[in-house]
Amino acid sequence: MVEQYHNYVNGSWTDAETGESFETEDPAAPAEIVAEYQDSGVKDAGEAVKAAADAQDEWADTPAPERGAILRATATILTDRKDELTKLLTREEGKTHAEAGGEVQRAIDIFYYYAEKTRDLGGSVKSASGPRTNLYTKNEPVGVVSLITPWNYPIAIPAWKLAPALATGNTVVLNPASVAPGVALEIFDALDEAGLPDGVANLVTGPGSTVGDAIINHDDVDAVSFTGSGEVGHMVYDQATDDGKRVQTELGGKNPTVVTDSADVEEAAEIVANGAFGVTGQACTACSRAIVDSEIYDEFVESVVAQAESIEIGPGDEYDMGPQVTESELEGTLEYIDVASNEGATLETGGGRPEGERFGDGYYVEPTVFSDVDNDYRIAQEEVFGPVLAVIEVDGFEDGLETANDISYGLSASIVTDDHTEAERFVREVEAGVAKVNDKTTGLELHVPFGGFKRSSSETWREQGDAGIDFYTIEKTVYDGF
Repeated sequence: MVEQYHNYVNGSWTDAETGESFETEDPAAPAEIVAEYQDSGVKDAGEAVKAAADAQDEWADTPAPERGAILRATATILTDRKDELTKLLTREEGKTHAEAGGEVQRAIDIFYYYAEKTRDLGGSVKSASGPRTNLYTKNEPVGVVSLITPWNYPIAIPAWKLAPALATGNTVVLNPASVAPGVALEIFDALDEAGLPDGVANLVTGPGSTVGDAIINHDDVDAVSFTGSGEVGHMVYDQATDDGKRVQTELGGKNPTVVTDSADVEEAAEIVANGAFGVTGQACTACSRAIVDSEIYDEFVESVVAQAESIEIGPGDEYDMGPQVTESELEGTLEYIDVASNEGATLETGGGRPEGERFGDGYYVEPTVFSDVDNDYRIAQEEVFGPVLAVIEVDGFEDGLETANDISYGLSASIVTDDHTEAERFVREVEAGVAKVNDKTTGLELHVPFGGFKRSSSETWREQGDAGIDFYTIEKTVYDGF
């Protein structure tokens, strides 16, 4: 029996006005349908925004700790359902069971975190220049917020947008990516059970080109938070800012790990492989460029190839690396592999679809390593979004840092070195929103800001931690003469 999901609008589960629906498939076994969703239209989006606008004042006036209590209850409900959410995420997106479970736990932790932050929301007290005046600031919600989220972290990213928005008194409309929306809808089921008032949070499934566009451009929307591709994100930014809306976009990456001649080669190869091949390379922070000193280049290539070849591919409930999420994503990865070979890069391992009974018609691709890559090759400049690593040879630290920065993206970057001076200079000079030392490019703490430089972000507002609260609030200065 295929699970049937509905939109969540004004506290009710509703069918799309279009009367249409769409299905999602298991990327490990595409013939298996996972769930059915509403293929919504502009009218459905408008109803959701209206519900959010009607509920905004009352939600903003709700004491912040009371809002926090609902977020806390939501986290508890999600905790009770962690196993079933993990299975759903694996079936719909393709992550391994361990990766999916980690992502569900992150969403739970985010709701707990912002539930506690509601106790500390407020402003600051300042000294007035004159007598009999209390001078202070207070933080108020932005208003109605449109949230547009991608498929690659289908529960974590909705959580880290929803939780701070609701904690600070905003009402929201979420349009999740159609490839894997199930776990986002399960968040709303938990919010509903936790007692969230009608209209405060709304979810409408359907194409971003229709539903997403409608909730971005609606006159009652005050702010937009978007995570997705650079091409779409720049259009979203232009549309929203033309209407005077507050906008936050987090986009792609082409993330480097610089490996210096002082690094432990085996450790470096493990760090790079974990960053490149984890979640099947389908992370905006995935390591796609290993920039390696010539003194250890050959040894590193041999070691990282061994790491890649040790990964067991198969369905996410049993193996180390699952499939890509859709056939089109798989085709895109295979196309880039062909491009890299034609440009002159050397294919060291992988490069195709694995063969064997367990793979069936699943969207699997082998972990792939290219050596002899020039940094101006397309494989080194364009986001692949698959388990493909380009290894680039450089002559010393200076050359490595310059190569790391010679890119239009700037999301995450790391260095593997035993030299403190190199590490400190890398952190200071690398052009990336996240800089790591002796660690993989992936993996983020929820209580610190996240965002990129250059084409990886609008460079307006960061997400997560206190920065997440900043985006969803406006500061008012008050002169009180009583």
